Amino acid sequence: MPQHVCNGAGLMCSFGLAPGQLTVLPVNRVMTSSQPAATIMDHQPLVNIAPFGACVSLANPMVAAATAAALGVLTPQPCIPVTVTPWVPGAPTVLLGNQPSLDNTCKLTCLWGGLIQVTVPGQFTELIP
Repeated sequence: MPQHVCNGAGLMCSFGLAPGQLTVLPVNRVMTSSQPAATIMDHQPLVNIAPFGACVSLANPMVAAATAAALGVLTPQPCIPVTVTPWVPGAPTVLLGNQPSLDNTCKLTCLWGGLIQVTVPGQFTELIP
């Protein structure tokens, strides 16, 4: 069974060069292993989703401009995640504030083409059916 994701979970983006972290604000007032529990709506850039060091996606305008200026040599630029859609698929069997819970199998898409996934759920005792 998947594990429930909470504040402090480790994340990784397919175009990021460093791991990121999930920050969950305690708005739902539900805790899992003494940390605020996450829902699929915890996807706000720079609020919930921390940057992943540098970005190497050519769909990112900053990376494309720096690469063009370097005569085609891929030039990573600082990561600023642009996550406009919720995590998918979510865990509809456990609702928090009328939203599906976030488990460690969910994925999040960045506008620049990166696929963000959970590497460490933040806790290891709570499972989601």
